[in-house]
Amino acid sequence: MTPNGRQRSTTDDRELRLWRVGWALTVAFIAAVLVAGGIFYGLVDVLGFKKIDTTTKLDANTLFDLVKLSFGVVAGAGALVALVVAYRRQRVDEAGAHREATRLHTERFSQAVDKLGSGSPAVRLGGVHALAGLADDAPDDSLRQTCIDVLCAYLQLPFTPDPGTDPAHQDEHHQYLALRKVRHTILRLISDHYRRPRGTHRSWQGCDLDLTGVTIDGNMNFDGATLSGGRVIFEGATFSAGTLSFDGATFSGGTVSFRGATFSGGTVSFHGATFLAGTVSFNGTRFTRGGVSFSGMRFPRGVVSFYSAAFSGGWVRFDRVAGEAPAGLHNAIDAAVPPVPLPLAWQPINP
Repeated sequence: MTPNGRQRSTTDDRELRLWRVGWALTVAFIAAVLVAGGIFYGLVDVLGFKKIDTTTKLDANTLFDLVKLSFGVVAGAGALVALVVAYRRQRVDEAGAHREATRLHTERFSQAVDKLGSGSPAVRLGGVHALAGLADDAPDDSLRQTCIDVLCAYLQLPFTPDPGTDPAHQDEHHQYLALRKVRHTILRLISDHYRRPRGTHRSWQGCDLDLTGVTIDGNMNFDGATLSGGRVIFEGATFSAGTLSFDGATFSGGTVSFRGATFSGGTVSFHGATFLAGTVSFNGTRFTRGGVSFSGMRFPRGVVSFYSAAFSGGWVRFDRVAGEAPAGLHNAIDAAVPPVPLPLAWQPINP
């Protein structure tokens, strides 16, 4: 299930539908006769035959040719029947193989999810890698999306904050660090798979990433990725540390949303990225510390918006940018309290 509630549909989701053998053979035979007849009359027309000579007597050679033609027609009909049956068998075998692959995937999926619920951070880490591997090997896009959704949902679960390095809470501190390692591994795996070109093995491009409300306190690297579909959602997320990097990325479709996110220490970088299409929204985002860099970006046609964004600290850089200023940016600058520092000023260059 995708973040906006719609269910992805693929050709593999449809039930196997086959005509009855009688109907399939009838349709195939009629189609073969029509094609053969069309070819015959086309050749007659091309060769310029006007009519068949009906005065010639039937001799032994002609009779033998007719017998061979009759056997050829029978053999062709038999081959047609064999072709239809072989096609149906292939379809049934493919459907059976897909069902078996789905069954095995479901078994492995259940085992991986059980590991994610373990009390041992090491077992959880194994479950994370198992789910990522399942997403890579999923028989269809719907099952791949399910694995990704589970990883994103794990990041959305509440967790106990760091109790600090007080010796009295040493065990809790170590447990926090171990579970944070699991979270950072998920963030790394997501970005690593998203950087792979779409259509190649282990690529998750085009899949939805729902990271709503997630605390991002580690690094995510989308450098050089091409975002041509799907939705990457950071709505309501808190960027408290680390760097989320889209340096050199190309946005040719899809949506990246930071609506309502809070920057309290983390950094998002779009250095050298190109917006050919698609949307990036910072509407309602709160900047208290940390910031966003758009240095060297290109805005030929993409849409970037800052409506209702609030700056009470932090920074946003727009130096050496080609294109129009993002929608709502100037209003956000004017409303900033205290005044926004100079690096946020829009400094366009010629495309």
